[in-house]
Amino acid sequence: MSNETFNHAGNLLAATLAGLAGYFIARKAIFFLVAAMAVGSIISVRMIREREIDHELARGDGEEGEEEDKEKHQQPYEGILQLLSDRKILFFTVAVVLFHFANAAMLPLVGQELAQGKGTSDTVYMSACIIVAQLVMIPVSNLAGRFAYTARKPIFLLGFAVLPIRGVLYTLSDNPYFLVSVQILDGIAGGIFGVLSVLMVADLTKGTGRFNVTQGMLNTAIGIGAGLNNVLAGFVVKSAGYMVF
Repeated sequence: MSNETFNHAGNLLAATLAGLAGYFIARKAIFFLVAAMAVGSIISVRMIREREIDHELARGDGEEGEEEDKEKHQQPYEGILQLLSDRKILFFTVAVVLFHFANAAMLPLVGQELAQGKGTSDTVYMSACIIVAQLVMIPVSNLAGRFAYTARKPIFLLGFAVLPIRGVLYTLSDNPYFLVSVQILDGIAGGIFGVLSVLMVADLTKGTGRFNVTQGMLNTAIGIGAGLNNVLAGFVVKSAGYMVF
């Protein structure tokens, strides 16, 4: 929960700095900014002490404070093929692909539509969209984490339900203030998904020692859904315009 909150706070800062750099300096300054932040990330990771990491807990091989370590280590880990044959993990992976297939292209397309004919200020419009979404994601991810243990599935379904509403709202007006404000819904969906998806993976892989590899599968599913969505969006917008998509 706190990790996602800090993640969105970092994204908010990055979007703000990118918008300012692109508007007041030059577009290429954004790339230098990204490089500098990457160096900062490397330094941060290097500062993590090995002894502070519980590798067994991190991979989902039991719970912290268990006293049955000997029995736990005697039990074989579930193989990757066993995980792939788990219908719950399979259905969840398909749901993740569909979520991002419906979501990924909306923000870039809104940014493009807002920036048409605006010249150098296009980075400001895109940054504004990202900033609004990330501002909402910070409290939403915190709240989602708090209520996840009592109403996990309804909250996750709410995150999915927001997507079609957001898509329809984008077609109602081309007013810049309206389009940017609709990004509030992106913040709700993204904040919920960021927290709940990790918790769902933890539920599905508890005790298997395969949390990290399943998380990797989840990220692959995100990439597949997002990639397909952007490809389809490009063809649709080129042939029929922004409103159709």
